Amino acid sequence: MTVKIYTDGACRGNPGPGGWGVYMRWNGHEKDLSGHEDHTTNNRMELTAVIRGIAALTKRSHVEIYTDSKYVQQGVTEWLAGWKARGWRTAAKKPVKNQDLWQELDALLPHHDISFHWVKGHNGHPENDRADRLATGAIQKK
Repeated sequence: MTVKIYTDGACRGNPGPGGWGVYMRWNGHEKDLSGHEDHTTNNRMELTAVIRGIAALTKRSHVEIYTDSKYVQQGVTEWLAGWKARGWRTAAKKPVKNQDLWQELDALLPHHDISFHWVKGHNGHPENDRADRLATGAIQKK
C-alpha cells in the first residue's frame, strides 16, 4: 500500500503561535490532521506535520511525503546521517536546531519505506494548498 502524505507548517510571527497540517491519501481514502502550539517556529511546525503524518500510520507502508519545506526535505535526505554521526552537531560543530523533533522523526523512519519530495508552496498545488489551509486553520481555531 502506498500512502501519500502532504504536510505544511505555519507560524504567525517566527516565533509565535503556530499550526501544522497533514493531508493523507491512500486506496481511495483521505484523512486530515492538524494541530497548534502557542509559541513555536515555522520549522518546528513543518517537522511536526511530518512526524504526525507518519505517526498516524497503523501498519508498515510505502510512504511518499510531499513538503514545501526545503529544511525538512534536505534535513532528512542530506543532513540527518551526518548530524547523527557527529553526535547531533552540524558540520560547523554547533548543536542541531530542533534536535528533539529530528530525533522523533528519525525514530519513525525505519518503520516505513519513505521517500521525501519537495513541492513549491503557494503555487497552486492542490494537496499542498489543503495542508496549508489545515495548518493556518489550526492557528485560527486556537
